[in-house]
Amino acid sequence: MRRKKRKINKMRGTRSIGGGCSKKRRGAGHKGGRGNAGLSKHHWTWTVKFDPDHFGKHGFKRPPKKINKVYPVNLSYLNDKAEQLIDKGVATIEGDSIVIDVTELGYNKVLGGGKLLKSFTIKSPMFSASAENKIQEAGGEAIKI
Repeated sequence: MRRKKRKINKMRGTRSIGGGCSKKRRGAGHKGGRGNAGLSKHHWTWTVKFDPDHFGKHGFKRPPKKINKVYPVNLSYLNDKAEQLIDKGVATIEGDSIVIDVTELGYNKVLGGGKLLKSFTIKSPMFSASAENKIQEAGGEAIKI
């Protein structure tokens, strides 16, 4: 049966507020410890009922070397830095187009952000669909490595 009033309100003004001797409820001793104390000991029935997955390992974590990390670059960056890349020797000019191997710059995917003002031949393991379209519209070529 539920109380109509909370015990704390009903007992307000009394010395022990319904806890027996005034020393009884002083620390955390009356409740079996603070926090997660005793989950595998004297609070085991609580653990089984309310937190059954508390102990042990759960799930699966993929090995970090198996996760393929994507290092993307936008077309606008390649367009703006084309001359500097040619000066460094990372990019070359073949005919009318500038040939760039993106993997030499540390990237592995080309994204379609920005505009291409020149024709480029870009070599990369991955391209977004918009990047391939923009490269072909500018008269270039997208080569997957």
